Amino acid sequence: MSTTATPANPRSRVITASLVGTTIEFYDFYAYATAAVLVFPILFFPSDNETASLLASFAVFGAAMVARPIGAMVFGHFGDKYGRKATLVASLLTMGIATVVIGLLPTFQQIGWVAPFLLLILRLAQGFALGGEWSGAALVATENAPKGKRAWYGSFPQLGAPIGFIIANFIFLAINWLLPHAEDPALKSEAFLAWGWRIPFLFSAVMVIIGLWVRLKLVESDTFKKAGESGAIRKMPLVTVFRHYWKQLILGTFIMLATYVLFYLMTNFTLTYGTAQTDAAVPGSGFGYTDFVLMQIIGVVFFGIFTLLSGPIADAIGRRKLLLWVTGAIIVFGLTFNLFLLPQVDPKFTGALTQAFLILGFMLMGTTFGPMGAMLPELFPTNVRYSGSAISYNVSSILGAAVAPFIAVALWAATGGSPWLVGVYLSAMGVLTFIALIFTPETKDHDYESDLGLAQSAEL
Repeated sequence: MSTTATPANPRSRVITASLVGTTIEFYDFYAYATAAVLVFPILFFPSDNETASLLASFAVFGAAMVARPIGAMVFGHFGDKYGRKATLVASLLTMGIATVVIGLLPTFQQIGWVAPFLLLILRLAQGFALGGEWSGAALVATENAPKGKRAWYGSFPQLGAPIGFIIANFIFLAINWLLPHAEDPALKSEAFLAWGWRIPFLFSAVMVIIGLWVRLKLVESDTFKKAGESGAIRKMPLVTVFRHYWKQLILGTFIMLATYVLFYLMTNFTLTYGTAQTDAAVPGSGFGYTDFVLMQIIGVVFFGIFTLLSGPIADAIGRRKLLLWVTGAIIVFGLTFNLFLLPQVDPKFTGALTQAFLILGFMLMGTTFGPMGAMLPELFPTNVRYSGSAISYNVSSILGAAVAPFIAVALWAATGGSPWLVGVYLSAMGVLTFIALIFTPETKDHDYESDLGLAQSAEL
C-alpha cells in the first residue's frame, strides 16, 4: 500500500519564505546601490573630481562582494550542520540591522573620515549577510519542491531581485518627488541630501519584521532530516566541499559570472551612464534621474516576468540547455551597446532605443537568473548543498559584481563617453560562462532523495 507523505512545509509557506527574504535582502542592496550613485559620492566621498568620488563610492559598494564569500562559508557551515532555518533568520537580521544603521550614519561633513569608514563596515556586514541569504532561500524552495518542479520553485527566491529593485526605487522616486530641487528637478534638493535619502534605509526595519515572522514558521525539509538520520551530516562541511566537490565549485562560480556582470551593468552602470549629462567630462545619455529610473523599472518588470517563465522552461528542457542559449544571447547583446545607448539627434529616438535596451537586457537577466536557484544547489549533495551553492554564487560575486561597476566606469571614461568597451567586457564574461556550461552536466534529474552526500566514515 502506497501513501503520500505530507510535505514538511506547505507550498504557500515555502514560496512566501523564500521570496520575502530575498526581496528584503535585495531591497536593502538596491537601496545602497541607488544611494551609491545619488548620495554617497557627495556626502561620504566629497572631492573636486566627480569621477573620483563616484569611483570611491563604487569601491565601497564592491567591497561587500568580498565579504559575501566569507558569509557564504560561515552561513553555509551552520546551514549544512544545524539546518537551514536558523541561518536564514540570522542572515535576515544581520542585513536588516546593517541597513537601518546606514540610515542613521553621520556624514563626512560631520565626522570626517570616520563616516566613510563606518559606511564600509556596514557595507561589509550587508555583504556578509547576503552571502548566506540566497543559498538558504534557494534550498528552502528546491528541497521542498515537488518532483519535476524544482526550477519552478527555485525561481521564486530569484523573483526577490526584481521586486526588491522596484520597491527600493519607487521609494527613492517618491522621496525625490516630495523633496524636489527648487530650480532643477534633475538635481538633488538640500532636504533630500540632508535627511530624505535616509528613509529607504530606515524603512527596511518594517520589512525585516515581516520577513522574520514568515521564516520563524518554517521547519526543516525532509531531505535535510533524512541526511541527518543517515549520518551524512558533516562536522566540517566546508572541508568536505573543498576536498570532494572543488570541480563543482569552480564550474558553479563561472556559470554565474555572466549573470552577475549583466545584473550590475543593467542596474548600476546604466543608471550612472543614463543620468550623466551629454556635456559632462565623461558624457552620457543626459536623462533626468526620475525619467531614467522609471525606464529601468519598466525593464525590471520584464526581469520579473522572464524569471518566472524561465523556471518551467528549465524544468521542461533542462537547465544547461536553456542557459547555453541565453548565455549566447548575452554575448551578442554585449556587442550592441553603442547601437542602443549612444545619444541620437532626436531625443525621443534616444529614449526609445534606451528603453528597448533596458527591456532586452532585463529579459536576458530574468532568463539567466531564474534557473540558477535550481542549478547551483543541484551541483552538490544535501550535506554540503548550502556551502557549495553559497560559495559558488558568492565567489562569482567577486569576479563579476564586485568589479563590474568599477571596470564599467573606467572603460566608459577611457573611451571618452562611449559604452562599446563596456559591452565587450560583458561579452567576454559571457564567453567564460558559456565554456563553464559546456563542461557542466545537466542537473535536471539530480535526485535529492538519494544524493545525501558522503557519510562520516566515507571521508576518512
